[in-house]
Amino acid sequence: PLPVWTAPKDDLSTDIKDWSTDQVRKWILRLNGVDEDVAETLRKEEVNGASLLLLDRTDLKDIGVSFGPAKLIIHARDELVEFREKQPGNACKPYPFGRNHDTYRYIENNILDTVESGASDFIEPCHEYKAFTQTTDETKMEKFIQEVIRFAAACMNSRTNGTIHFGIGDKQQGYSHGQILGVVVEDKEAYAMELKSAIDAHFEHKHKEAAQKCIKPPRFVGVLNRNMTSSDKCVIEVDIAPDSVICEDNVYHTYTQSLNSRKNKKKAKENPSSPEKLFYVRDGGSTRNLAKNTKEYEQFVENVMKLSELRKKAEENHLSDIKSSTQGSRLAQMITGGTLCLDKSRYEHYVVVTNKSHPRQLESLGFLVELNPTAVLDFDPESAKHGLLKYMDPLSTVSVHSPAEYKITEAVEDIAEKLKLTRSTSWIFCNGNGDHEQPCPFDKWLFSKGASVRDVISFLCRKDVLPNKRFLVIFLLLSAVSDRMDPLIETFRAFLQELGGMGQILCICDNEQGFTSWKNLIEAQCATDISDRCIYELSFAEVNGTILSLWSKNRISSRFLPCGGGSKVLLDKKVQRSLDTLEVLCVNECEGGNDDKITIEENFYRGGKVSWWNFYFSEQPGSTPFIKRDMFDFMKNTVIKELCSLKKACALLNLKHVTGCGGTTLAMHLLWDHRETFRCAVLRNNKADLTEVSQQVVKLLMYEDHEEKSPMVPVLLMIDDFDDEDKVSDLQQLIEAECVKKGIQSKSPQVLLLNCMRSQSSDPPETTTDTVFIGNHLSEKEQKLFEEKLTEIEKTHKNAETFYGFMIMKKNFKSEYIESVVHNTLKSFNINQSSSQLLAVLVLLNVYCKGSALSVSLCEEFLGLQSAYGTNKVEDGFGKFSNLIGRCSVESKVVFTGVKIIHSSIAKQCLHELPTAHGVKRADITDLLLNTDKLYESTQGRDKLLQDVRYILVKRQLAVIDESHFSPLIHDIARETPGLEELVLENAARRFKNDAVISQLLARYYYLKKRDFSSAKIWAKQARHLSKDSSYIADTSAQVIKHELKNDVKTDNNTFNTSGCLGEVQVGVLIIDVLEKIPVFSSHGRLDKMSKVLSGDVTLQDVKRDDQWRHQNGPYYDVLQQFEELLYNLKYRMKMNFDLLDNFYVNLGFRSGIRDSREQESQKKLVYCFTQYMKLFCETDPTFLKHSGINMMLRLHQTRQFLEKVKADSYYGILNCLSRQDISNEMMEKITRCYSFVYQQGATPKEKINFCYANVVLSRLKLQSQQLQPYRQITDLVLQILHQQRQLHDNLPLFFIAVVLLWPSPHNPKYETLGTLISQLKTCYRAEMKEVYNGKTPVIHFLLGKRIGYNRLVHIEEIKRSIKTGQEQFESMWGNGRIWKERKVEELLCRFTGVVRDDFILVDTHKPNLKPQISPMFRSQISGRHEGSKVSFFIGFSLKGPIALDIE
Repeated sequence: PLPVWTAPKDDLSTDIKDWSTDQVRKWILRLNGVDEDVAETLRKEEVNGASLLLLDRTDLKDIGVSFGPAKLIIHARDELVEFREKQPGNACKPYPFGRNHDTYRYIENNILDTVESGASDFIEPCHEYKAFTQTTDETKMEKFIQEVIRFAAACMNSRTNGTIHFGIGDKQQGYSHGQILGVVVEDKEAYAMELKSAIDAHFEHKHKEAAQKCIKPPRFVGVLNRNMTSSDKCVIEVDIAPDSVICEDNVYHTYTQSLNSRKNKKKAKENPSSPEKLFYVRDGGSTRNLAKNTKEYEQFVENVMKLSELRKKAEENHLSDIKSSTQGSRLAQMITGGTLCLDKSRYEHYVVVTNKSHPRQLESLGFLVELNPTAVLDFDPESAKHGLLKYMDPLSTVSVHSPAEYKITEAVEDIAEKLKLTRSTSWIFCNGNGDHEQPCPFDKWLFSKGASVRDVISFLCRKDVLPNKRFLVIFLLLSAVSDRMDPLIETFRAFLQELGGMGQILCICDNEQGFTSWKNLIEAQCATDISDRCIYELSFAEVNGTILSLWSKNRISSRFLPCGGGSKVLLDKKVQRSLDTLEVLCVNECEGGNDDKITIEENFYRGGKVSWWNFYFSEQPGSTPFIKRDMFDFMKNTVIKELCSLKKACALLNLKHVTGCGGTTLAMHLLWDHRETFRCAVLRNNKADLTEVSQQVVKLLMYEDHEEKSPMVPVLLMIDDFDDEDKVSDLQQLIEAECVKKGIQSKSPQVLLLNCMRSQSSDPPETTTDTVFIGNHLSEKEQKLFEEKLTEIEKTHKNAETFYGFMIMKKNFKSEYIESVVHNTLKSFNINQSSSQLLAVLVLLNVYCKGSALSVSLCEEFLGLQSAYGTNKVEDGFGKFSNLIGRCSVESKVVFTGVKIIHSSIAKQCLHELPTAHGVKRADITDLLLNTDKLYESTQGRDKLLQDVRYILVKRQLAVIDESHFSPLIHDIARETPGLEELVLENAARRFKNDAVISQLLARYYYLKKRDFSSAKIWAKQARHLSKDSSYIADTSAQVIKHELKNDVKTDNNTFNTSGCLGEVQVGVLIIDVLEKIPVFSSHGRLDKMSKVLSGDVTLQDVKRDDQWRHQNGPYYDVLQQFEELLYNLKYRMKMNFDLLDNFYVNLGFRSGIRDSREQESQKKLVYCFTQYMKLFCETDPTFLKHSGINMMLRLHQTRQFLEKVKADSYYGILNCLSRQDISNEMMEKITRCYSFVYQQGATPKEKINFCYANVVLSRLKLQSQQLQPYRQITDLVLQILHQQRQLHDNLPLFFIAVVLLWPSPHNPKYETLGTLISQLKTCYRAEMKEVYNGKTPVIHFLLGKRIGYNRLVHIEEIKRSIKTGQEQFESMWGNGRIWKERKVEELLCRFTGVVRDDFILVDTHKPNLKPQISPMFRSQISGRHEGSKVSFFIGFSLKGPIALDIE
C-alpha cells in the first residue's frame, strides 16, 4: 500500500519544530488521502512545526478536521518523527583495534566508515556488523556466542585481525550499512564469562589455549546521543588477534555445540548424532564454512603454512613502522613557548578547548589544575555531572559562564572584571550544560549556538583582554573528532582567524587515529596543515607527566599555614585560589628553590618591588642577611606586641613612609619574619571590593582551625597605597563585622592591618601609638649594612652599577647621584622617537599617579616590537633608557604585566631634566598623552591607563588649601607654561568627552582662573547634562553664579570648593552682598526691609510702595521680581542648611565614636557664612535682657534672635558649646539664662528640651553657676516633656537626654520604661539621620562617671584634658582602645557589669529587674561569647543609644 506521507523536499527544514505554518501546510498537502481544505484549516489556525508535534486527534477534531484525515495526519506525523530519529549521521572511525582502555565513544546513528571486509594485509582488522536488535532477552547471549565463535574461527584460520560489532546496523535490517545503533547491556561481566566458557566448549581441546589468547574479552563502547549526552546504550565489540607465535601453522575447527555442557550431553543422548565439525574462513565481507566442501577445505589447509608466513612478515613490517617518539620534547617546547620551564613560560595565559571526556582520562589531567587556564571552552554538556568540570571544581577555582555573558554590551574590561577572567578559571559551556540549556546535535549547533561561542572567542582574543601573542590555545581532544559538523572544527576555524595563524594553537590527543581524523578535517575545512602543532603519540598520562615536570619543585609542592602550638595545616590549592584578593604568604614559601635567582635579585636591586624570593635568598648559606631597617626590631618587638594586647577584633598599624625609601619592603620583611606566628597576606588590589576582601580575610583566619570560634593564629594583612584613610577604616569595620557574623571571639585582635601609607612630606608626623614613620635618611648603622650588601652584590652581579634602586638608598638619597644618573641616561633623548615619547609618558604618570604603569602589550604595540610569536623583549625597545624602567604585576580589572619607572626619585628627576635639557615641558608630555590615539587602542591595560590619565587631571590635594582647586599636574603646568593649562584641559575634554567631572573641571578653571563666566556656565551645563543625578556636579552651577556675583561686587577671593548645603549657603551670602549694594536696600534704614524680604515677611511690592525713589529704582525692582521665590525663601533655606551642617558636624564623626577633626576646615567657612547671616537676621540690643520695661513679646523675640545668633537655638548647637573655644563660661550662663526666661514665658516643647540641654552643658563647664537648675528639677522636667504633645522632630533630642539623665543609679529614681526609651531613640536616629550620616558613626557625647548628679556625666573634652595629649594622638588612643587603660581615665569613669544576650549586653543595675539593653561599640568584642557570659565595660551615650566600651 502507498504510504500516507512522502519524504519532505529540500524546502522543508530538517527539524520539524522549526517549520512555519506554510511549511506545515505544504507537508499536509503531500499526504495521501488528505484534502487541501484540511491543510488550509491548519494554516488558518496557525499550526506551525512546534504545535504540530503537540497535536492529538482531539485537537484536530476541535478545529473541524474529521476523523479520517485526523488519523492520517497523526500517523504520518509519528512516522516522520521516527524516520528522522533513525536518519544516519556522519561518518566516523571504529574503536581502535586491540585497545580496551581508550576513551573513544560512538555517537548514535553515525556511520562507521569501514566496510565489512575480509583479510587485507593481515594487520588491518576486518569487520563484521550485527544489529543485535531482533533478538529476545532469552536468545541474546546465545546469538552473541554463536556469532563471535564463528567470526573468531574464521579470522584465526585466515590469519587476519578482526573485530565483530554488536549494535551496528546494516542494510538487511533496514539501516544504513555501519549505522551505530547500540544495545542495552545490563550485565557486562556475564558476556565475558560466557564467552570464555564458550571458547573452551566450541574449540578442540588442543586449541583451547590458543583460542583464549586470540579472542580478546568483549569491550563495551559507550554510545552518546546525537546531542553528546550520555545514553544507556553501548556497542559490544570483540577483537580477534591471531598472532603468528600463537597460531603457528595450526588450523582451527569448531563444533556446533559444546561437548562439555550437561545440556548438550543430554541432547546427545536423545539425538545420538555427534556435534557437527565446522571450519570457518573469511571470504570477502562474509564468513564461510569449508567443512562440507572437501576440495576447498584441503586446498586451504595446504595453504595455511604460506598464510602463517605472510602473517609473520606483516607483523615484522608493522613493528618496524613504530618509530621512537620525540613528541615529549616537542610538547615541552610548544607549551612553554621555547623556555622549557612553565615558571617563566612565554605564555602568561592558557585557554583550553575540550570535548567529551571519559572517566579513565580524568586521573591523567592533573596538569590542568597547575596550568590554571584562564578559560575553558567545554563542549561536553555533562561535564558538571561526570566530566572534566566535576574533576576540576574541587581542585581549582572555577566560575561557570554561558557564552552570552561574553557579548560586548559594556566596557570590555568591566565585562572581564565581572567574569573574574584573570582571577579564576572561566568555564564556558559551549553546547549547553544539561540543566539550564539543552545541548543540540552537531548539524544544528552552528546556527543555534555558533554565534555566541564566536563572541567568546573574539572577546578572549582582544588585545585589551589577554596580552597579544602571550597566551596559548590548547585543543584538548578527549574524544575523537570525526564529524565534519563537529563544533570543534568551527571553533578551531574561529581561533585560527582571530589569532592569524597556528602560532598560538596547540592540539593534544592520545592516539594517531584521532590525530589523523582531526588533521584531515581541519585540512579540508580550513586548508591548514596542523601536523607541526599536534601532540598525538603520547598517552594522556605521559602528557600529564611531561607538563608537570616543567614546573619547578616549589610551584607544585604543598603549601602550609601556621596553626596553634607551632603546628601547620596544608593550604588546599582551591582555597588558595579562592582567596583571589589576597597574596597568601605560607610557612614554607619559596622552599624547593628557584633557578632564576640572578634575574629576581636584579629586578629588586634595580628598583622593582621586593618579592618573597629576595628574603628567601638572603637566608641561604653564603648570603648576607636581608638589610633590617632600624625601625624593624621596634615594630616587631614592641609595636606589634602592643597591638596584640588590644581587645578589638581588628587592630590597625600605620606605616607612613616617604616614597622610594623602602617602606613597602620593610612591611613585607615584617610579614616574612612573622609567617610562622601569623597567617600573613598582602592585599593584591587596593581597589578591590572591600566586603569581599573582609570575607576572604576571615576565611583565611578560620581555615582548618580546630578552634573556629577563637582562632589560635591571627591574620597579619598588609595593605598598601590606599588613597583614602576612610577606606582603611571601612575595611577594619567590615572585618570586625565579618568576625561577628562568624561568631569569632575577640579577646585579642584576630586580624592586624599593616597599612603602608605614602607621606607627602619627609618630616615625621606627630607620634601616635599606632603609627610608625620611615623617612628618607639612613642611620650610620643602616649605611654600614648597605656597604656590606654592595660588596656581596658586586661579586655575583656584573651590572651592579645599574642597580639604581639599591644605590639611591646606599647613597642616602643624595640628589647629586640621582641627577647624574638621569642626566647621563637622557643624553640621547629625542621626543620625536617612540621610545623617548613612551619614556616621557611613563615619567609623567609615575610622578603624578602612584601605582601607574603601562602594560607590556601596549608598549610593544607602540614601539613596534610585535614579532610573529611575541619573542622580543619590551626592554629592548627602550634602548638606552631600559635601565630606567622595570616590570611589575598590575592588579586592575584584569591582571597584567606592566612597565614603570624603577624609582620615584628617578621619575621626578627626569621630569626636571626634560624641560631644562631637552625643552620638553609638562604641557608637551600631557598633550602627547592626551592626543596620541595609539595609546588608547584596544590593548591590555587600556582602562587602567584611562583611569590614571583621568586621575592626574582631576585628583586634587585637599590637604594643600591654596592648591585645592586643581590637580598638582595642572598647577605645575600653569606655573611652568602659563596659559597652556587651558589647552591641556580642552584636550582632556575631547579625550573624556562623556566625563562630567572633566567638564566640571573646565567650568572651575574658567570661573576661577579666567573669570570667563559665560564659558564656565557652558561647561557647567555640559557637566550637569552628563550627570543629572549628582549633587556634586549640580553644585558647579551654584559655584559659577557665586564667583560671578563675587566678581561683580569685587569682594575678596575667599573661596572653598564645597558641595551641596555649604555651596548653597555661600551663594546666599553672596546674594546678600549684592543686595546690600543696590539702591533699593543700600540707603539708610532699608537693610531691615531687606531682612524682612529675605525672611518672607514683606513682599517686594510693599518695599516698592514705601520707596520714595521707586521710579528711579524701577529697573532694579524689575530684575528682583524675576527672583521673588528665591528671595522670599533665602533665610529659610540658609537656616535649614546651617542646621543640617551643624547637626552633621556635632553628632557624627569617626566610626570609633569621636568627632572627625578633618571637618574643621569646612567649619571655618561655615562660621564665616553664619557671621554674615547673623549680621542681617540676628542683630539684637545687647542690653535687652536688663530692661524689664521693654515689650515682653519684643523681648522674647530678641531673646530667640540672640540664641540663634550664638548658635544655641538647637540641641546640637548647645552640645557643641562644650567644644567651642569661643563660648566662655559666662556666655554659657547667659544662654542658660535666656532659656530660663523663655521657659518662664511659655516655651515650646523644643525650647524646653533645649533648656534641659543648656543646664547639662553648663554643669560640665561651671558646676557652681547660679544659673544652673538642680539636677532633680531637670530630670523631672524631662519626665514631664515625655508626657506632653510634641512634634516628631523633637523626639530624637528628647529621648537622648532622657536616656542620659534617667539612667538608673542608687541616687536616681527608677524609670520603668527605660528600655522602651532606648528602643525609641534608636528608631528616631535611623529615621532622622539616615539622610546625613553617610557612613559615619554617631558621636559619643557623654560617658558615665563614678560621681552623682551632673557630675556623673563625663564629656569627651574632659577625658582629653585628663590625659594631656594632642588631637591626633588622642584620636589614635581612642580608636585602638589604649585610652581606657590610662589611669586618670579609669579614675573618671565607672565600670559596669552585664551579661551577653545575642548581639547586645544587658546591664546590671541596682534594681535586679531593671537591665537596660546596650550595644557594644565593636560587636566583635562579644561575638563568640556564650549566652549569659559576664562582661564589664564603660558606658557612653550617642544619638543611636547607649554604647558599651572597653568590654572585658
